[in-house]
Amino acid sequence: MPRTATYFLSDLHLGARYLPDRRAHERRVVEFLRSIRDTAEAVYLVGDVLDYWYEYRTVVPRGYVRFFGALAELADAGVRITWLIGNHDIWLFDYLRDEIGIEVVDGSITRRIGGRNFFISHGDGLGRLKPSFRFIRSIFRNHVCQKLYSAIHPRWTIPFAYSWSSGSRGYLPGHSSEWSGKMKADVRAWAEQYAAEHPDTDYIVLGHHHVVVNEPVGDRCRLIILGDWISHDSYASFDGDTLQMRHFASKK
Repeated sequence: MPRTATYFLSDLHLGARYLPDRRAHERRVVEFLRSIRDTAEAVYLVGDVLDYWYEYRTVVPRGYVRFFGALAELADAGVRITWLIGNHDIWLFDYLRDEIGIEVVDGSITRRIGGRNFFISHGDGLGRLKPSFRFIRSIFRNHVCQKLYSAIHPRWTIPFAYSWSSGSRGYLPGHSSEWSGKMKADVRAWAEQYAAEHPDTDYIVLGHHHVVVNEPVGDRCRLIILGDWISHDSYASFDGDTLQMRHFASKK
């Protein structure tokens, strides 16, 4: 069976402490990945796949064994996997790249897929950012700060990081459950400007905002926001002709 589909998903937040059943959540994601094994040509993980991850040089954090195994199965079957880091899985470096063969990207990318032009980004660094969020984002991506952080024993950093993540959902941008208000206005303003400046773009694909959106911007472009796997179990599939938003229904 020829592999013809490209899949996009984001904001899985695997391992998040606020999930009622983290193991069931991971199993649902793995079930989805195995369901696309025969049709997927490429998979784009568009950030915040893990709720927290810090990649040490010689130590692998606990957890995610089933998920990483499912990714390895896809990669070994010839599926191209691209992981764009988000604001929760910032510290993803070379481990999964070297062990599984995943392309890890820090930032935004443009790709031509099936004759269409895609702009793909997690979305946390686009548009107008609150000064506090811009400052935190710069600290997290600072190499000196990363080195200092890695020197602290994980028994302190990991509980702190998960506590921060659980509390941050209340005030960091991008966690509204509705496509409305200032968040909608800011994202659409940025997307319309990008589409105007890059008129050959067919799709702008974003994560981060935890809402499901598929709507036109500009003359020919569509804005896609991938939702999440906390309340939506949503993803996008592109068959070379049409991109559709879908919701995964577990068979188990």
